[in-house]
Amino acid sequence: MKIVLVRHGESEANVAERINDDPARSVNLTDKGRAQAEAASNSLREMSFTHAYASEFPRAQQTAAYLLCHHALELNIDARINERHTGMDGFPVQVFNDLLRPDPLHIKSGQGESFLELMERMRGFLDGIAARHPGGMVLAVSHEHPIVAALALNFVDPETVVRRSIANCEWVELVWPAPAAL
Repeated sequence: MKIVLVRHGESEANVAERINDDPARSVNLTDKGRAQAEAASNSLREMSFTHAYASEFPRAQQTAAYLLCHHALELNIDARINERHTGMDGFPVQVFNDLLRPDPLHIKSGQGESFLELMERMRGFLDGIAARHPGGMVLAVSHEHPIVAALALNFVDPETVVRRSIANCEWVELVWPAPAAL
């Protein structure tokens, strides 16, 4: 299975530099985020997606709506590709980044999840959709940390990608199971 993982467009929380890891708190795309999603939609227009997924967060679903305007697909909502659980909803992003700096793979805040735990959540998602859609071309709209975790699953040493950033509406294409995992 091939999967294209797309980070949502710029959101109100991105502009405010605040964490939003609670899908019940509605954080929407900004005008810039909608323009980014529209541009990504045009770039991905020729992809032959067979299935589409988005996280439970409104900004991911709003981005997916733009991306699917050229594809006649039903959008599936899957909590496994939700934003990283930090337990710090509403806090400044910098507070979370400062906390993780000494050991970004293992450290977690309070009720949050570590990057390694996030990797396992993403492994469950990728394994599940690969079993459900073998040979498929899947679109999944998610968030920076889950996408980086998916990338880390393709490396022997997750330390090589844990500090990578993913820009709004940037996407990565992966083959799953990862060739190294075969």
